[in-house]
Amino acid sequence: MTLTETNLIKQNEQFVTEILQQDPAYFHKLVKGQSPEYFVLACSDSRVSPSVTANMPLGNMFVHRNVANQVVEGDHSFSAGLYYALKHLKVKKILIEGHTQCGGIQAACEMKQEQSNLQKDDGFHLWVSEIQQNVPSKHQCDELTSFELSKLNVLNQIENLKKHPVYIKYGSNVDIIGFVFDLSSGKLQKVT
Repeated sequence: MTLTETNLIKQNEQFVTEILQQDPAYFHKLVKGQSPEYFVLACSDSRVSPSVTANMPLGNMFVHRNVANQVVEGDHSFSAGLYYALKHLKVKKILIEGHTQCGGIQAACEMKQEQSNLQKDDGFHLWVSEIQQNVPSKHQCDELTSFELSKLNVLNQIENLKKHPVYIKYGSNVDIIGFVFDLSSGKLQKVT
């Protein structure tokens, strides 16, 4: 199905109708504010939506997404989201969610030996250089399954988060958990 503006509006109308049938006050409750349980770092991949894969209603997850779910200290958007989640929303847990068949991880593995590509100033190659710091050698990438690479990436991001200045200052008492979403089965698997 091609998603046109008309389709988008119709899909939204269906969403609103279904929600209001279940709870007529639903949107009035959303307006009052948010108190999510989780801060979630997930990949930007269109096949992966943390609220959808965990079947969570709106308001339970404060989500930040980037390519290959990376914790990068210099990423001001991530730092701002983490700060807001910890300091103001008082989230109870931080969830880092990776997924199988991650294009960012695959690109990092493929470009491990192609350093000249990393000089391009198109944003993607610069971001992939961040991902490359968290993937094994090209040879090891070839030997690991997509799940194993995603799991390794999530575990590395958990370690990166523990060293992040915002986490150290505001969230060192907040648990960090990791999951990998398997695209082939639709299942989440805890990796910590």
